[in-house]
Parts: sequence; C-alpha cells; structure tokens
Amino acid sequence: MAKRRTTARRAPKPAPVRQLGDPVLRTKADPVTVFDEALAATVELMFASMYQARGVGLAANQIGLSHALFVMDCEGVVAVVANPRITELSEEVETGPEGCLSVSGHSYPTARARRATVVGQDQTGAPIEITGEGEVARCLQHESDHVIGKVYLDRLSGDVRRRARQEVETV
Repeated sequence: MAKRRTTARRAPKPAPVRQLGDPVLRTKADPVTVFDEALAATVELMFASMYQARGVGLAANQIGLSHALFVMDCEGVVAVVANPRITELSEEVETGPEGCLSVSGHSYPTARARRATVVGQDQTGAPIEITGEGEVARCLQHESDHVIGKVYLDRLSGDVRRRARQEVETV
C-alpha cells in the first residue's frame, strides 16, 4: 500500500545566525515589495531561527537575507514587520543590558528610548504600527537598526564602547 501524501508543511530547519564581521550585517537591507508565499516561508524560517537561538527578535540580514524585515516575540508582542520605520521615540531614555544574536556571548548597557513606535507592513503587506515600552521598545529599535545596517554596538559610547571594542574584535 502506498503512503498517503499530506499537504501539511514541515517547520523549516533553522538557519544559522550570521555573526559580527559578516558584511551583510553592515549593509542596508532592500525593501520588501512582494508579499507572497515565499515571504511567508521566509517569515517561518526567521521565527524558527530566532526561537532556536533563544532570541526575542531577528532581522532577515541576521540569517543572510537582504530584506527589510524583522520578526519579534518579546514580552507577549509577536510581530512581523516589513519595511520598518521608527516614527516616534520618547525623550525618556533607559540604559539597560542589551545583547544580540549576531554578537554571541556579549551584552553591554545600551541607552534606548523608553517608548518607541514603528510602522511598516505585516507579512501580507497590510499596514502595521507597533508601540511599545521598556523591552518591547528596545527590541523595536534594535531590530529596526539591523535593517539599516547597524548593530547595537554602534550605540555604545565612552568606557562601555572601549570595553566592547576590546572584547569584540570586529566592531
């Protein structure tokens, strides 16, 4: 008897997270213009990769894709944001520990706006706006930075920046 074919899709195998020094992390991503099954598959891959690495956010360039796209699952906020743009940052700033899946094993106190709003499109192309405070705001800012070719280490200053440069050779 032949096996019956099923149409259920398997979860994608997580992609390795690119590490600091990989040029894709320092390159501005291309806008997402097509919202189709291929993008849906990319989103699935990104979530699988983020969860495998135990992160709360992941930008497409962190797995080698030059798409202006990030996913997040931070403090109950689960989202897909294509073509993200920060539209509002509070004047109130919080300095807190921040790390990055692309800078494994390191965390540094990083100043970020306490509240942030990001606009973009969801994976279907529909407009999306997310406003968050605290860790959600930090995640929105961190992932939006990745899309424009920045890493959180670029936000450091003074002694913290000097220490990071000593500890992370490719900054």
